Formats: sequence, C-alpha cells, structure tokens
Amino acid sequence: MGNTNHTRTVRCSRCGVKLVVPDYARNICCSICHCTTYVGRDPVRHAVGYFKSIVSTFANSGNSFNNSSPHSYGSNSRMQQFGYSNSGFYIPASYPRVFGNKRALLIGIAYISSRYELKGTINDVNCVAYLLTQKFGFPRESILILTEEDRDPNKIPTKQNMRAAMRWLVSGCTAGDSLVFHFSGHGVQKLDTTNDELDGYDEALCPLDFEINGTILDDEINEIIVRPLPNNVKLHALVDACHSGTILDLPYLCRISRRSGCWQWEDHSAPSGDYKGTSGGVAILISGCNDNQTSADTSAFAGSTSTGAMTYSFIQAVESEPGTTYGRLLTAMRAAIREIGSGSQFSGPIASLIRRAIPFGSTQEPQLSSSQKFDIYHKPFLL
Repeated sequence: MGNTNHTRTVRCSRCGVKLVVPDYARNICCSICHCTTYVGRDPVRHAVGYFKSIVSTFANSGNSFNNSSPHSYGSNSRMQQFGYSNSGFYIPASYPRVFGNKRALLIGIAYISSRYELKGTINDVNCVAYLLTQKFGFPRESILILTEEDRDPNKIPTKQNMRAAMRWLVSGCTAGDSLVFHFSGHGVQKLDTTNDELDGYDEALCPLDFEINGTILDDEINEIIVRPLPNNVKLHALVDACHSGTILDLPYLCRISRRSGCWQWEDHSAPSGDYKGTSGGVAILISGCNDNQTSADTSAFAGSTSTGAMTYSFIQAVESEPGTTYGRLLTAMRAAIREIGSGSQFSGPIASLIRRAIPFGSTQEPQLSSSQKFDIYHKPFLL
C-alpha cells in the first residue's frame, strides 16, 4: 500500500466537485452525486519518468520521424494522387502517399536565429509523432512533418508549404478517416475585419516566413481543414501556441467555469452568421491557452517561453490514463500545467528541465473547441 500521508485532489467525473484522495487510491465515490470516479496515476509525478523515457527512446533509436525519403506501397493500398489534389491545389510530390485511414500533419517552428526563437518545438513534434505511432497506430508513412531541419524545401514550414500541407491532410479523405493536425510555434492576434469574431480579433499562426509573407488566419485554417470534412471523418487539432483558443474558428468552445469549476460549452458562432462547421464530419481542437492570453502571460516573444506546456501535458495525460474521456484529459492537462508550473514537486536538474517547458506560475489554460457539442465526461478520447 502507498503512503497514506500523501494526498492529491481530483474532480468528480460527473459533477466536477473537488475530491481529496490518497496517492494509492484508484477510485473514489463522490459524496455529492455518489458517482464513482476512477483515479489514475498522479499525472505530475508520472510525467517526469515518461518524458525521460520518450526522449531517450527517440534519441537512442537513431531514427527520424521525418519522411523525406520516398516510399512504395502495394497495389491494394488506398493511394492519393499527387501534383494536384481533387480541389485543384498543388500538393508537392514529396509529401507522403497516404494509405489506410489515419494521417497526421505535424508542424514545429523554432524560428532559429531570430528574436522570436523558441526552444523545444521540434522536440514537441517528434514526441507527438512517437505518441501517434506507438499509442494510436498511425503509420509512420502517413505522418507529414514540417520543420526547419528538413532538407526537402517543400517541408520547411513556410506559409506556402503550410497551406499545401494542410490541403494534403484533408485531400481525398473518406468516411472512417482519422486526421491529426499539430502545431508548435508562435500565434498572434489580428484585428477582425469580417465580423466573425466575438472578441473582435482573429487568431493566426506564424509560419517561419511570417515577417515577409504574413500569418495564416483562423478563417483560412477553418476553410482549408474544417469545412471540407465529409461525414464520419474526424479531425483532432493540437495547437501549442499563444492566442490559440479558437484557432480553428469552431462554433463551440468548452472551458472551465471560474464560478463552478466545471467544464462548460459556450456558443462561439460567428456574429456575421457565417457557417464555421464541417461538411458532415467532426473537428475538435485542443489548444494551449485562451485567445486573450497575451505574450506577457506566456512570455511567447521573450527569452523564457512556455511553448511545450500543452504538448507535454497532453502526452502524459494520454499515456497515464488509457481510454480516458475528453473531460478527464482536460482536467489532467490543467492539473499538470498548474502543478509543474508551481515548481513545488521537483528540484535539481529535473526541475530545471521541466521549468524550461513550463515556467513558474504558468497561467496557461488548456481549452477544447468543437464543430459540435458533446458530453466531455462520457465521450472517450480516441484518435
């Protein structure tokens, strides 16, 4: 048995009330609604060992998830034709030929040698790629990665290449497909000129060349990877950037209520009346912070950046609680960011490593938005 002197706080999976449980407990009955809540391993304590193992595994394997080399497939593979997609947009021939029903686009931008340089974004991408292949059965050949380190000019995360890669992600998708979009880098806000934002600002991602060619607005991201999704196609987007709360411009936002402490859905439909949903599929975004979180909150354009906090908390939450629900995933991510950010549980080199990813006093709040509302406490999280 564990040490009964150590306790931690979890939330009831039904009503959201805080419950105090000993470290060794694996379930607890809520005294308010009498629902039994499963208690997984402590996500914060477990995170350190998992991060060390995943980095070690990746480093020692000598393999890269970068798919620059060409691949060949059998005649029975479901292949996508390249050069031009069905929509008429150019897709580079060096992008993976997708087979099966799972594909992913992972983008990590470090803005090397610029005043906006970030640490760890490329590691974020490698860790997500590892998670997708090892935990969710994504074929390595169906994962497209864009980073500055790639020797293929079509896989450098410029604005043009990011647009092409997003079109690759959704091109030719059919019922039963599962798509993943991951971005780790800078995000900014722009004044809304089309009256489709409740707060008056568009959110945008910063490609490597954003100072020359500009950002990619949430309106365009929605148009490219959300609107085309047909029936029974599922897209999960994981965006680790500031001002990323509604970067897909989805109509429903789920975030924690300051008053009740529970996760609640909010209607974020465009004031203009423009439709921001799919063509029958489902789009879900897990983002690193609120739209109105400033660069001062995340130190996004300073020397100490919290880029990576969402990615790391997401990975350890998924790994520590297999088969978890969306509600438990968000709660575990939030707890990890707050507890690790407090710096109270670790010391020495490990604490230094973690604080570089999640600075002391981090105020990041993971959020979920979707093309449709659902019960986050009962719907299983599946990629």
